[in-house]
Amino acid sequence: SDPYSHHRLPPPPQLRRASFPPAASRPFAGLLRAARVRCSSSSAAGRGRGSVAPAVARFQRRMAVSGTEHAYSNILTSLPKPEGGEYGKFYSLPALNDPRIDKLPYSIRILLESAIRNCDGFQVTKNDVEKIIDWENTSPKLAEIPFKPARVLLQDFTGVPAVVDLAAMRDALAKLGSDANKINPLVPVDLVIDHSVQVDVARSSNALQSNMELEFTRNRERFGFLKWGSTAFQNMLVVPPGSGIVHQVNLEYLGRVVFNTDGIMYPDSVVGTDSHTTMIDGLGVAGWGVGGIEAEATMLGQPMSMVLPGVVGFKLTGKLRNGVTATDLVLTVTQMLRKHGVVGKFVEFHGEGMGKLSLADRATIANMSPEYGATMGFFPVDHVTLDYLRLTGRSDETVSMIEAYLRANNMFVDYNEPQLERVYSSYLALDLDEVEPCISGPKRYDLVL
Repeated sequence: SDPYSHHRLPPPPQLRRASFPPAASRPFAGLLRAARVRCSSSSAAGRGRGSVAPAVARFQRRMAVSGTEHAYSNILTSLPKPEGGEYGKFYSLPALNDPRIDKLPYSIRILLESAIRNCDGFQVTKNDVEKIIDWENTSPKLAEIPFKPARVLLQDFTGVPAVVDLAAMRDALAKLGSDANKINPLVPVDLVIDHSVQVDVARSSNALQSNMELEFTRNRERFGFLKWGSTAFQNMLVVPPGSGIVHQVNLEYLGRVVFNTDGIMYPDSVVGTDSHTTMIDGLGVAGWGVGGIEAEATMLGQPMSMVLPGVVGFKLTGKLRNGVTATDLVLTVTQMLRKHGVVGKFVEFHGEGMGKLSLADRATIANMSPEYGATMGFFPVDHVTLDYLRLTGRSDETVSMIEAYLRANNMFVDYNEPQLERVYSSYLALDLDEVEPCISGPKRYDLVL
């Protein structure tokens, strides 16, 4: 069914062909011509000597390697169903038999699994995998690694330029006489229309409907274009207006926790064009905000280059007292983390106090990552996460698959079982019993009363 039909949107707009200025008048046209001349000259010289340039030779060798068998095919493991058959296959971290992996923070294990699964000898190499496995030693040296998130999250303000760029690529491909339908995002892209909300009508029974009609009237062209994009591109889902804010929709509907694509299972991870994408970390999904260019590069299958981050282990014990709210806890945690210094780092929460913390409270703490400066505030998946997935309508079969995969790949936390000691870059601890009711201003979260 068409989610927009009742709003009587116009038909999908026709894409205008871009009219470019003559080549001679374009910026840097002379530099481009000179570069082409140099390239053609060096190619001719290389052909004359019967050899190719060293850079080209290296590229050809890498491409040859990337086309061979997967470097970690030996740890591709089947995940059986209890009733028979299998959920799918996955790259097993325990199958590596490396004791260093058992000590890794859960957030780093997600980076490790991604590197192993995407290891092609070209964009991601075995050396990158080794850096992550040896995280305890390589992280202080600010080693760089490539990371390929599982999906991209957009909202309508930052999402429209991304869809426009994809449409322009299709237009260019059509001009070259090729099939324009080949241009599609290579990873799933979820675009939630929520940044166009405006309240014109209030205190009436039809306020919601009136505001929605005004929203569609004002944004008719943009919404029509996004509706076209939702059907024109593969791997793209557009959530219509009126469904909720992007982070709420991400938590309650879009967050997969575990993907099962073409029989290969892997953890959900996401980058979004909104700084508070970190809210999804409360669900055990590694996610943070990036710029539009990084998001588009990820959409087109390019890995993100990132410094292997340090991880602050934040241990929670006890239980919040009656009358103490999630806001009180968040302000206390933010004050501690700002004082500790976590810019550019992951914060991973653990400890027996986690079982007493609802997922809504976890998401609230994770949502404040930009305020305390961390790349993300991560809560590994446990029974509280599974209960929330059932509460928000995920099927029992899906939840069982998620739990089975995460347990098999040592990414699930069961606080009813003995916990192996994990290594962190630094450590913090908070007894939830000691959190006091408090308030803070809208900007200085470190000044708590």
